Amino acid sequence: MADNPKIKIIKDGPYKVSGDIPLKEGFIVPHLKGYVLKDGKTFDHEETYYLCRCGHSKTMPFCDGSHAKHGFDGTETASRKPYEERAAIQEGEGINLADDGRCSLYRFCHGYDGHSAWELTDMSADKAYADAARFHASECAAGRLTIIEKNGEVFENEYEKEIYVIQDPEKGVSSGFVARGGIDLEAADGELYENRNRYMLCRCGESKTKPFCRADHILSNFDDGHIPNLDDLMTEEDKLPGK
Repeated sequence: MADNPKIKIIKDGPYKVSGDIPLKEGFIVPHLKGYVLKDGKTFDHEETYYLCRCGHSKTMPFCDGSHAKHGFDGTETASRKPYEERAAIQEGEGINLADDGRCSLYRFCHGYDGHSAWELTDMSADKAYADAARFHASECAAGRLTIIEKNGEVFENEYEKEIYVIQDPEKGVSSGFVARGGIDLEAADGELYENRNRYMLCRCGESKTKPFCRADHILSNFDDGHIPNLDDLMTEEDKLPGK
């Protein structure tokens, strides 16, 4: 991978991705009582490429200049305060859970034994529940949830730098761009956002907290023309309990 991988927000335009960051397709698929991310194709691209941010491109996920034709207003309105200042702390017996409320309805925070990450934190005196809370919190693509160990250490998965173009066939919509591995994000004014291990960027153009996804793709029924059939993605293992 080239040096200095970065996503740069172009004013009222696309995301400029530099540093030869891999671009993949990902599908949110129900699995037993939870969800899994299934990989689709890997997109061919140049070392620097541009991703559509307005939701109107005919060459999704890449920009085709439609933002100019549609008068796209890409004003960034999300808070730039550090995560630590924005997040509330829920204390459990075994672990703590930080939550900044920045939800993209990715839904990986739900699943283990029918419990959510918040419920699992409450039950974290039990090691199995604590481990499950770590799993579900660290799978939150928006970076909303983070486990804080009792010794103060932050629990995070290790990811290669990569971007996922997310499809949500269960909801019948196209979702956002998931950036993983601590990719630098530069605002249109040149200021860097706090570096985060994972975050989700809006690509429907409708988020009220740009550049981050706020699940407005569901409200607007955003469809980039590449939503697969859910039944084609699910295996018997996904459908049957006890596997």
